Amino acid sequence: MSLNGVGILAAIIIGGLAGWLAEKFMSSQMGLVANIVLGIVGALVLNFILAAFGMAYTGWVAYLIIGFIGACLLIAAGRAVRR
Repeated sequence: MSLNGVGILAAIIIGGLAGWLAEKFMSSQMGLVANIVLGIVGALVLNFILAAFGMAYTGWVAYLIIGFIGACLLIAAGRAVRR
């Protein structure tokens, strides 16, 4: 089983890194588990959106970039819902 061209363990590590980068970029305070979840879910959601427009990316670099952007979008959406 693989996620976006990377294995499960790599998805957890890269997702955690993407979530951590998004946390620092968005000035948010979350824990390790939240960073991992945000990175993975962000990558999956943004990859789904890009696939709807006919774009598909594979590999760990693309997973990191898509995870970072997706996690930033999820943090921004969470902030908008709280207000």
